[in-house]
Formats: sequence, C-alpha cells, structure tokens
Amino acid sequence: MTHLCKETLVTVVNGQLPGPAIEATEGDTMWVHVVNESPYNITIHWHGVKQRLNCWADGVPMVTQCPIRPGRSFTYRFAVAGQQGTLWWHAHVACLRASLHGALIVRPNRNNSGGAAGSSPYPFPEPDMEVPIVIGDWWDMDLEQLDKNMMDGYFADSQTASTINGKLGDLYHGCGGAGGDVEEEEDGYVLEVEAGKTYLLRLINAGLYAEYYVKVAGHRFTVVAADASYVNPFVTDVVAIAPGETVDVLMAADAAPGRYYMVALAMQPPEPDPQVPVASTRGMVRYRRSGVVVPGGGGGEDVVPAVVPDMPDMHDVDTTFFFHGNLTSLRRPAPVPARADERMFVTLGVGSICRDGEPSCERSGSNESIIVATVNDVSFQEPPAGAAASLLEAHYYRHRAAAGEELRALPDAPLRVFNFTDEALIPWGPVEARLEPTEKATLVRRFRHGAVVDVVFQSTAVMQSGSNPMHLHGHDMFVLAQGFGNYDAARDVARYNLVDPPVKNTVVVPGLGWAAVRFVADNPGVWYMHCHFEFHMSMGMIAVFIVEDGSSVDISLPPPPVDLPKCDAEESLAVVPDKFGVVQNS
Repeated sequence: MTHLCKETLVTVVNGQLPGPAIEATEGDTMWVHVVNESPYNITIHWHGVKQRLNCWADGVPMVTQCPIRPGRSFTYRFAVAGQQGTLWWHAHVACLRASLHGALIVRPNRNNSGGAAGSSPYPFPEPDMEVPIVIGDWWDMDLEQLDKNMMDGYFADSQTASTINGKLGDLYHGCGGAGGDVEEEEDGYVLEVEAGKTYLLRLINAGLYAEYYVKVAGHRFTVVAADASYVNPFVTDVVAIAPGETVDVLMAADAAPGRYYMVALAMQPPEPDPQVPVASTRGMVRYRRSGVVVPGGGGGEDVVPAVVPDMPDMHDVDTTFFFHGNLTSLRRPAPVPARADERMFVTLGVGSICRDGEPSCERSGSNESIIVATVNDVSFQEPPAGAAASLLEAHYYRHRAAAGEELRALPDAPLRVFNFTDEALIPWGPVEARLEPTEKATLVRRFRHGAVVDVVFQSTAVMQSGSNPMHLHGHDMFVLAQGFGNYDAARDVARYNLVDPPVKNTVVVPGLGWAAVRFVADNPGVWYMHCHFEFHMSMGMIAVFIVEDGSSVDISLPPPPVDLPKCDAEESLAVVPDKFGVVQNS
C-alpha cells in the first residue's frame, strides 16, 4: 500500500484494511476458513467471543493452538450463543494485529427479542443505520521487526499515523508535511448522514499503542454498550476507548446541515513518563439533504468550513477515568456472585533482565539489560515455536513437558511490596533501579471449575505510569470498582458495585491506579490474560489462567478438532485416556 508517499508491504485479509466485517446473529455457529498465504505463522483470535467449551478456537499461538504455517489453512468453528453486540477479530501473532483485524458484529435474534412485531431488537430505539468505526495505526515499517524491537526492550518506535476505518485523513495530506500530491487513499473516512436520523456507531480500538479520545464536532453520543454488553445509557460528547475495547454509541444527526470532523486523538501519560510521538486522525461527518450532499462537502466547491471539535488534552487521564467509571450494566447474564472463593492482587509493571542470561548487569536504560513488562514482578516467557504442542494440548493430554516450558505458578501477590504509585520511580535512575531486576517464566494460575475469583489489578510507576487495558480470554469480568493511587482493601471493598457493575472482557486499569474485577472460572481450558498494549504484551505482561474440567462431560473440555494445526507434522502426543475413560488420539 502507498501512504505518505511511501510504498509499504502490508499483510491483510482479503485485500482489505481493515479486514472484512463478519456479521452473525446471536445463536449462530460460525465457520471461518483461514488460508495463510503470508510468510508468517498466523493465528486469529475472536476477541470477546467466550468460546464456551471451545478453547481450541481461541487462536493464541503455542497457548491454545500451534500456528497456521505459511501455505496451510485451518477452519475456526465456534458459536456465538448468549452474546450480541460489537466484538472483533485480530491476529495474535507479533504486531500483525495492526493490519490483520476486523469487526465481528453479533446481531440480536429478532425471534428471541421478546418485543412486539416490528419493535426494536435492541434495548433502545432501533437506529436508522449501523456503522463500524475501527480506529487503528499505520506503520511504515515491517511489523515483525517492530515486534522484535519491542521484545528487545525498545519501544520508542511510534506509528506513523492513526487511522479511521483504514483511512489516514486530511491531517496527513502532502506526505505528512513533506509536500507532494495527495493520494486518494489518504483522503479520510467520510460518513454521510441525513438530518433527523440516528446512527449506531460501533467503535473498535484496534491500535497497538494508545487509548483514544473520539469526538464528532457539534454532536453528542449516547453510550449504549461496551464490549458487547449493554450499559445504562448516558450522554457524553467524548468517548474514551483503549486497545481491545469496543464501545457502541448512538449519534443523532441533529446539527445544522454541514460538515463536522470526527477526530480520534491518541493519549499518553504526562511527563515524567517517557514521551513518544503519538498520532491523531480525523474523518468527516457530512450531511445529505434530499439525496444531495450539502454544500461544503468536497469536490473543490467548499464554501462552508468544516467544524473542528475541542479535544481533551492528550495527557488528560481524568476524562478516561470518569468515562469508564460511568459504565454500569443494563442487562446482566447472571447475578454478581456475592463473595469470592479466591483472591489475587496483581501488579502490572516494568522491569529489566540481563542480556544473554548474565547474572548481573547495568540497568536503568543500559544496553546491558533488556526492558520487560511484568505481572507480579515476573515477565512471561512465551512457549517456544518449536515445541511439540501448545500449552492447551499439553494440559489436555496431561503431558506437562510437551509445550517445551516449565510452568511457574503465578503468585497471589507481588514478590515486592513498595509504594506502587510513587512518581519518583518513573524516570530511569537510582530511585527505581533496585526494583528493576526480574526474570522470565511461563506464568500460570490454576482454578477449580466454578471458582469465583477476585483480581485487583494495580498499575505501578516503575519506569512508566500508563494505563493497562487488561484482556481475559474466555470469560467476562464484572468491574467492581476503580481508583487512583494504591488499592486499600480496608477502604476500597466498601466501594464495590455488586448491583450493576459493567461486564467487560477488556478492563482499563488506570495509570497510577487500580481496578477490581470478579469473574467465574466456569469455562474449562487454558486462557490468555494480558495487557492489550502491544508493547506490554511483546515485553511479557501476560499470564495464563487454567480452568480445570468440571465433574461431568458437559462441563469439561471436549477433545480438539481433528484438523487442529500441528506444531510439527512428525510429532504427536501419546494416546492417553482422559479423566472419563475415553481414549483420545492426538
């Protein structure tokens, strides 16, 4: 593709960026055929799909499956029962998510809506039009190299531009200020609207790096859903959306006919957090009247200037905190469990390891050490691509060594206790240096089937102070509370919302703050839990949650599909009986 006067080789699906939107109806079973014609090992993750009793289709390389190798194919089969709303799909390999992604929209089944004939299938008036709005990045570099840079602790790379539905927008005309012709694909996304109609905007943040603030000049939004769960509607003029999140909003075309910019502004924490260049982009909301575009709509005949929204400051962290704090659940799939069986306190931070396995080294930005991201002071070691099987296969067949890694239990609390939000720890230097040393290990935490689990995620200030959008595969989480500063159980448990907490698959943990969640471990399998900032994931802010089988076949993980990709065609796991006495073959 050519953007900003530069041709870049891009890996895409079906020649599209974003990739094709997949639409389904609640209750459908989906078969998605993935043919890998790229030079990379590929898996596809169906973000937010619960994959009940179907961890095999979750699409995490070397965790739930061996990757689809170049020249091979695999069919993902999964149901979307009990879910409706805006989900999405993306590659779960290296940084290829930046160009391999698309919307996954699950519409309500009108036959089960419970309303009168012709009534809205939604818990709000049916909109006149539904529009996916995918916010993403444009990188003019090889994405595999970007991932290698991040794994090497170098995350100062920044995307060249931000995009709305794959379009860079007019901020990048003239090759980013370098002069030259404006390329057609850089003209920006345009949403044509008709006065008096209502539009359901399905917002998806597919970016690698940043939370975004989204506004449309002259218009307000009614927020109606987040992460494919309906929320009690509230009105706002700005949406805050982190990587991995989806937010559904109603926008009434009730402004004076004209042109209004749609702006997506990338956020980052203020200094002394390390500052990297971030990008914003803008598209256009353009009114039509009686089938004719309102004057000022382009074609060199503009007479009415487009209206530009007043955006929050790029360092504003309060707006996203209060936006997410406004989310409450409209419909709950089940009551919030009254109490937890297990509790974990999980710190999210940054540390360093010595290069080449050396026992000691200089740190604080020295080339002798590598910056890593951590969960409870340990950085996740990905299972090697050359292992004989994925972690899920090793778990299913009881082959502990088959995945090629020794597993380490994720502790219930961090290894070190300190003032987690002390801003003096942010800059490199002697204050934070003692907290840097860490190690890499394949972290897992096992839960008995049906256990109610409380997790408090605490962001820390060591070498950075950003937020952390934490995504748990295979489960939704009740977000009980959030706060700035250090979590204090004696004070903060009393603030838990057990009545109508939002139900989320991606929870934004505030920078220099915390979020408390509760989930029911009732979906057997091996599930990824990770930060959805790509640099944090590449650098190791990951753990694996293993949910054990239940007491009967109908609440236990079935065997893998026969065409599940193999790590090595010459390798296979031994035939072993499962816990119910049924012999399964790999």
